[in-house]
Amino acid sequence: MTRLRVKHFGPIRDGVKNNGWIAFKRVTVFVGNQGSGKSTLAKLYSTFSWIEKALVRGDYDEKWFERKNKFIKPYLTYHRLEHYLSDATEIEYEGEAYSILFMRGQLHITESKGSSYHLPQIMYVPAERNFISYVRHPRELKLSSDSLREFLTEFDAAKANMKGTLLLPINQAELEYDKLNDILNIRESDYKLRLADASSGFQSAVPLHLVSHYLSNAVQERSEERQETMSADELDRFRKEVKEIFSIDSLTEEQRRIALSTLSSRFNKSAFINIVEEPEQNLYPQSQWAVLQSLLRFNNQGQDNRLVLTTHSPYVVNYLTISVQGKHLQDSILQKQRDKELLPKLAAVIPLHALLDAEELAIYQADERTGSITKLPMVDGIPSDDNFLNRSLQEGNDLFDALLDIEEELKG
Repeated sequence: MTRLRVKHFGPIRDGVKNNGWIAFKRVTVFVGNQGSGKSTLAKLYSTFSWIEKALVRGDYDEKWFERKNKFIKPYLTYHRLEHYLSDATEIEYEGEAYSILFMRGQLHITESKGSSYHLPQIMYVPAERNFISYVRHPRELKLSSDSLREFLTEFDAAKANMKGTLLLPINQAELEYDKLNDILNIRESDYKLRLADASSGFQSAVPLHLVSHYLSNAVQERSEERQETMSADELDRFRKEVKEIFSIDSLTEEQRRIALSTLSSRFNKSAFINIVEEPEQNLYPQSQWAVLQSLLRFNNQGQDNRLVLTTHSPYVVNYLTISVQGKHLQDSILQKQRDKELLPKLAAVIPLHALLDAEELAIYQADERTGSITKLPMVDGIPSDDNFLNRSLQEGNDLFDALLDIEEELKG
């Protein structure tokens, strides 16, 4: 299991309480206030996953990464994390293929022996994704975010690979692509309009859904075509071709990433790591649930897929609890052999493709006051509802009760 330990890095000062490690399961969620470190943790996971992947592919060797400036640039600067470093920073990553330690300004890499590695498609979905929906030609924007530019590249690829319309998780609307004019349209029963003219919720959800759908299906199709992993000869050939790409000095970083993506598509990617900032962005609660169901469906398409979310929404956490409870119920139905009778009823409440085993979910709460991270406990196999988000809802109720008390005094 991949895990991460962080101390004295930006807003994260004391790290994770108790054992100090964040264990990344099939679904990992970070909640907390602004500035608490949610996105920082997701970005670090993305960074180290990319480094591990680059080491396995042979993009660079350990010595290249172990030079401090190379770790900071381009990898930490990709997510604008370089200014979070201090002399006391400690970051430790344990992956399937490599363990990586950053301490006292130095990076140390150790190859893991005997463990299997599933070459992943890694996608970081930034919160700024609605920018690329709002304008007709987002390439014309001077995007300062490397992660947003990378996401835009995959967004363009997803559009180009659309076949017919794509059903969206919101309002039973459909997405269609006018390739001749490079225009995405949203179609509902009684109207059609450009994505650039649609509501902010569609502008946030469409790029997320389209790219996640495209990449998860691409990984699944490649895995079905080739069940075996890379042979030693294939891996050696792959590494040589990667080195050729990096030897061309005239290529920009974006051109190099595109070339690597094209090359990688010829090899067997068997996992999709989808890291999503604020899936609830600009969405009504029911639409949040619909988008979450889609993300869970994409994640459940492959046994080695991973979904990482950062969220401010209590609904996202509560809906994940419903997915876990639904999986408990499905297991009981199957155990009692009442699937023909009861599984259709369960599916009418929650799609079976969105169910989630409690052992495959971890929710971490970041505290901006203490700089610490706490894993939410499970109560009878269900994530605890004692978290910042639910307490914020309760605070609203308490404020209303206090107003009612004053009103009663006024009447007296």
